[in-house]
Amino acid sequence: MTRQTLALSEQLRDYVVANGATPDEIVRDLIEETARVLPGEAGMQIAPEQAAFMTLLTRIAGARQAVEIGTFTGLSSIAIARGLAEGGRLTCLDVSEEYTGIARRYWARAGLTDRIELRIGLAAETLAQLPAEPHLDLAFIDADKTGYPRYWELLVPRMRPGGLILVDNVLRHGHIVDPSPDDAGTVAMAAFNRGVLEDPRVESVLLPIADGLTIARRL
Repeated sequence: MTRQTLALSEQLRDYVVANGATPDEIVRDLIEETARVLPGEAGMQIAPEQAAFMTLLTRIAGARQAVEIGTFTGLSSIAIARGLAEGGRLTCLDVSEEYTGIARRYWARAGLTDRIELRIGLAAETLAQLPAEPHLDLAFIDADKTGYPRYWELLVPRMRPGGLILVDNVLRHGHIVDPSPDDAGTVAMAAFNRGVLEDPRVESVLLPIADGLTIARRL
């Protein structure tokens, strides 16, 4: 028994992946290509254990209508799309043709092109164009950190009761507890985390998976 989450060494993390989140060939190739082609940005990709968790969570939720803010090279979108219920659709919002060009190739390899729609442009503007009534079953936020509060306010009213919002990077590589953070993203994230906790429209939990993942359920 333990009252504290176990810190993961590299060896223990490898064990976790090997025994519960082993990437298939498509995901493995995507991870390897992202690291090779975009070495400076590869850290923006979600961890393989997080991808497996998101697929399972999407299935458990029975999600049919989903939105992703921040697609990068496509690992998180593959994870969500694979978990969607029959006939489900995922709308991906991103500003980069370069990054999502890689994603498109892997969506095709995974046989997911028919259930993913990509919209290039500013996410807040695209979100504002979605139907205003509650219709989303699942949303994933993983984009510019200072934009999180705006994305949140646009998403929450559009979530169905019981719908899930997943929020990435809420621990900021541990800097979230710095007494005087020196970057705007961490300052914004600290305020955002407090806002989610105090939002009466949702119930939420912050999990120490990868760089921190908040799961919020619309009441």
